[in-house]
Amino acid sequence: MSYRLSAIGYQVDDSTQVATITLNRPERLNALTFEVYKELRDTFQRLDTEPGVRAIIITGAGRAFCSGGDVEDIIGALLGRDLKALQDFTRLTCDLILAMRRCRRPIVGALNGTVAGAGAVIAAACDIRVAAESAKIAFLFTKVGLSGADMGAAWLLPRIVGYGRATEMLLTGDFVDAKRAYEIGLYNRVVPQAQVLPEARAVAEKLARGPSAALGVTKQALEAEAALDFEAALAYEAEVQAQLMLGPNFREAHEAFRAKRDPKFI
Repeated sequence: MSYRLSAIGYQVDDSTQVATITLNRPERLNALTFEVYKELRDTFQRLDTEPGVRAIIITGAGRAFCSGGDVEDIIGALLGRDLKALQDFTRLTCDLILAMRRCRRPIVGALNGTVAGAGAVIAAACDIRVAAESAKIAFLFTKVGLSGADMGAAWLLPRIVGYGRATEMLLTGDFVDAKRAYEIGLYNRVVPQAQVLPEARAVAEKLARGPSAALGVTKQALEAEAALDFEAALAYEAEVQAQLMLGPNFREAHEAFRAKRDPKFI
């Protein structure tokens, strides 16, 4: 199944159950518009329960992953709006990131080129990031006179790269090259340009073969336990793990081990 929304390509490989979302405004370095924000939010909300989808890739067309909000279609348009309209927009952008983090399907970012502004936060909201050697990244918000804490960046980034590095990146808005992003843990893998999508697909397909309920619970635990003390986190994990032990994938793993075959998870 494949189709194109206003500026987003979407397709599902039925054989692997991997959905691929492609930001498709290459002539604008895949800059985001109001409509693209809405389509991305709605797509990730839907994919949380979409039948036949077990993992997701998000990538960009052309030489950039995403250059952030479109200078004319968003930034210019926002200058004439009142506070209520601006709040509606900022909540929309946050709702996109929330939809990504609440989506129980693993999300792999295939960062095929420049990652900037809102694009950097979208990348940070992915579970795993596979980047091209050309994929420099910057949280550019202070460069346009706004807070570096945008769309959840001040929550997400310190948990990925640590407080000190996140502080520097969010305050300066400066670009970090792919090599440095890998060194600080922001990128999981850096590969030659031609290998970005194949590598991301390999990761996504491996995750799609995994136990979907358990992967979803793992994503939820990473979010929930950020607000818990250690004792509460242990209680949370004990409860959800016991529930998963009642499920079919736990039994399938045991039977596959005894039969010396790969498990076939649902």
